[in-house]
Amino acid sequence: MSARRVRAFLGLGSNLGDRLAHLEEAVRRLARTEGVDVARTSRVYETTPVGPDQPDFLNAVAEVFTSLPARDLLGTCLAIEDSMGRVRTERWGPRVIDLDLLTYGTDEIDEPDLIVPHPRMHQRAFVLVPLLELEPHPLLPGGRRFGRPGPSRATEEQVRPFAPPLDVT
Repeated sequence: MSARRVRAFLGLGSNLGDRLAHLEEAVRRLARTEGVDVARTSRVYETTPVGPDQPDFLNAVAEVFTSLPARDLLGTCLAIEDSMGRVRTERWGPRVIDLDLLTYGTDEIDEPDLIVPHPRMHQRAFVLVPLLELEPHPLLPGGRRFGRPGPSRATEEQVRPFAPPLDVT
Protein backbone atom coordinates (compact mmCIF):
# COMPACT_ATOMS: atom_id res chain seq x y z
CA MET A 1 0.00 0.00 0.00
CA SER A 2 1.45 3.40 -0.98
CA ALA A 3 1.51 6.43 1.27
CA ARG A 4 -0.99 9.21 0.69
CA ARG A 5 0.50 11.95 -1.52
CA VAL A 6 -0.76 15.41 -0.80
CA ARG A 7 -0.42 18.64 -2.75
CA ALA A 8 0.71 21.41 -0.42
CA PHE A 9 1.74 25.02 -0.81
CA LEU A 10 4.59 26.58 1.15
CA GLY A 11 5.30 30.29 1.55
CA LEU A 12 8.95 31.33 1.39
CA GLY A 13 10.42 34.63 2.54
CA SER A 14 13.76 36.27 3.29
CA ASN A 15 14.83 39.81 4.10
CA LEU A 16 18.37 39.45 5.44
CA GLY A 17 21.61 38.87 3.53
CA ASP A 18 21.44 37.50 -0.01
CA ARG A 19 17.67 37.12 -0.03
CA LEU A 20 17.39 35.40 -3.41
CA ALA A 21 20.17 32.92 -2.57
CA HIS A 22 18.38 32.07 0.69
CA LEU A 23 15.13 31.29 -1.17
CA GLU A 24 17.03 29.17 -3.71
CA GLU A 25 18.80 27.25 -0.94
CA ALA A 26 15.55 26.61 0.93
CA VAL A 27 13.99 25.15 -2.23
CA ARG A 28 17.09 22.95 -2.79
CA ARG A 29 16.83 21.64 0.78
CA LEU A 30 13.12 20.96 0.40
CA ALA A 31 13.81 19.08 -2.86
CA ARG A 32 16.42 16.90 -1.12
CA THR A 33 13.95 15.91 1.62
CA GLU A 34 12.67 12.35 1.37
CA GLY A 35 8.92 12.39 0.85
CA VAL A 36 8.86 15.93 -0.60
CA ASP A 37 8.78 16.65 -4.34
CA VAL A 38 8.99 20.32 -5.26
CA ALA A 39 6.90 20.69 -8.41
CA ARG A 40 7.33 24.41 -9.10
CA THR A 41 7.45 27.85 -7.57
CA SER A 42 5.87 31.18 -8.31
CA ARG A 43 7.93 34.09 -9.46
CA VAL A 44 9.85 35.88 -6.73
CA TYR A 45 8.36 39.15 -5.48
CA GLU A 46 9.86 41.96 -3.47
CA THR A 47 7.41 42.95 -0.77
CA THR A 48 6.89 45.59 1.85
CA PRO A 49 7.29 44.00 5.30
CA VAL A 50 4.53 43.52 7.83
CA GLY A 51 5.52 44.38 11.38
CA PRO A 52 8.49 46.37 12.69
CA ASP A 53 10.68 48.59 10.51
CA GLN A 54 12.98 46.29 8.52
CA PRO A 55 14.32 45.60 5.01
CA ASP A 56 11.97 44.53 2.22
CA PHE A 57 11.32 40.82 1.77
CA LEU A 58 11.64 38.54 -1.19
CA ASN A 59 8.70 36.14 -1.24
CA ALA A 60 7.59 33.17 -3.33
CA VAL A 61 5.28 30.18 -3.01
CA ALA A 62 6.31 26.58 -3.71
CA GLU A 63 3.96 23.81 -4.78
CA VAL A 64 5.05 20.47 -3.34
CA PHE A 65 3.72 16.93 -3.40
CA THR A 66 4.45 15.07 -0.21
CA SER A 67 3.90 11.76 1.51
CA LEU A 68 4.79 13.38 4.86
CA PRO A 69 2.02 14.05 7.35
CA ALA A 70 1.31 17.78 7.79
CA ARG A 71 3.11 17.92 11.14
CA ASP A 72 6.23 16.32 9.62
CA LEU A 73 6.16 18.72 6.67
CA LEU A 74 5.97 21.61 9.12
CA GLY A 75 8.85 20.05 11.07
CA THR A 76 10.89 19.85 7.87
CA CYS A 77 10.25 23.55 7.22
CA LEU A 78 11.30 24.47 10.76
CA ALA A 79 14.45 22.32 10.52
CA ILE A 80 15.43 24.02 7.25
CA GLU A 81 14.90 27.43 8.86
CA ASP A 82 17.07 26.42 11.84
CA SER A 83 19.82 24.95 9.65
CA MET A 84 19.92 28.14 7.57
CA GLY A 85 20.36 30.33 10.66
CA ARG A 86 16.86 31.59 11.40
CA VAL A 87 16.75 33.26 14.80
CA ARG A 88 13.36 33.98 16.34
CA THR A 89 13.71 37.12 18.43
CA GLU A 90 10.84 39.37 17.39
CA ARG A 91 7.38 38.51 16.05
CA TRP A 92 7.20 39.43 12.36
CA GLY A 93 10.82 40.58 12.62
CA PRO A 94 13.58 40.26 10.03
CA ARG A 95 14.74 36.76 9.10
CA VAL A 96 17.22 34.93 6.92
CA ILE A 97 14.50 32.48 5.85
CA ASP A 98 10.86 31.86 6.61
CA LEU A 99 8.93 28.78 5.46
CA ASP A 100 5.20 28.62 6.13
CA LEU A 101 2.86 25.71 5.51
CA LEU A 102 -0.01 27.45 3.71
CA THR A 103 -2.19 24.52 2.63
CA TYR A 104 -2.04 20.76 2.95
CA GLY A 105 -4.37 19.24 0.38
CA THR A 106 -7.91 20.08 1.42
CA ASP A 107 -7.20 19.31 5.07
CA GLU A 108 -8.24 21.73 7.76
CA ILE A 109 -6.09 21.39 10.86
CA ASP A 110 -6.52 23.46 14.03
CA GLU A 111 -4.01 22.46 16.68
CA PRO A 112 -2.05 24.70 19.07
CA ASP A 113 1.09 24.78 16.90
CA LEU A 114 -0.33 23.84 13.49
CA ILE A 115 -3.16 25.64 11.72
CA VAL A 116 -3.86 24.81 8.08
CA PRO A 117 -4.84 26.57 5.90
CA HIS A 118 -2.53 29.28 7.25
CA PRO A 119 -4.82 31.53 9.33
CA ARG A 120 -3.66 34.88 7.90
CA MET A 121 -2.74 33.98 4.31
CA HIS A 122 -5.87 35.56 2.83
CA GLN A 123 -4.95 38.89 4.47
CA ARG A 124 -1.46 39.11 3.00
CA ALA A 125 -0.78 40.18 -0.56
CA PHE A 126 2.79 38.82 -0.30
CA VAL A 127 1.26 35.33 0.04
CA LEU A 128 -1.78 35.66 -2.21
CA VAL A 129 -0.10 37.19 -5.26
CA PRO A 130 2.46 34.37 -5.68
CA LEU A 131 -0.04 31.70 -4.58
CA LEU A 132 -2.56 32.80 -7.20
CA GLU A 133 0.09 32.22 -9.88
CA LEU A 134 0.07 28.53 -8.98
CA GLU A 135 -3.52 27.95 -7.85
CA PRO A 136 -6.31 30.21 -9.11
CA HIS A 137 -8.76 29.23 -6.33
CA PRO A 138 -6.73 28.28 -3.24
CA LEU A 139 -8.34 26.88 -0.12
CA LEU A 140 -8.58 29.50 2.60
CA PRO A 141 -9.35 29.30 6.32
CA GLY A 142 -12.89 28.13 6.98
CA GLY A 143 -12.97 26.03 3.79
CA ARG A 144 -13.57 29.08 1.61
CA ARG A 145 -12.09 29.46 -1.87
CA PHE A 146 -10.47 32.62 -3.14
CA GLY A 147 -11.50 34.08 -6.47
CA ARG A 148 -8.99 36.15 -8.41
CA PRO A 149 -9.49 39.84 -7.59
CA GLY A 150 -8.35 42.63 -9.84
CA PRO A 151 -4.99 44.11 -8.82
CA SER A 152 -5.21 47.15 -6.61
CA ARG A 153 -2.78 50.04 -6.51
CA ALA A 154 -1.94 49.18 -2.89
CA THR A 155 -1.14 45.58 -3.86
CA GLU A 156 1.04 46.70 -6.76
CA GLU A 157 2.99 49.00 -4.44
CA GLN A 158 3.46 46.29 -1.79
CA VAL A 159 4.20 43.28 -4.06
CA ARG A 160 6.58 43.88 -6.96
CA PRO A 161 7.92 41.26 -9.41
CA PHE A 162 11.62 40.66 -8.70
CA ALA A 163 12.85 37.43 -10.35
CA PRO A 164 11.58 34.42 -12.32
CA PRO A 165 10.46 31.22 -10.59
CA LEU A 166 13.10 29.47 -8.49
CA ASP A 167 14.93 26.46 -9.92
CA VAL A 168 13.42 23.28 -8.48
CA THR A 169 15.94 20.81 -9.96
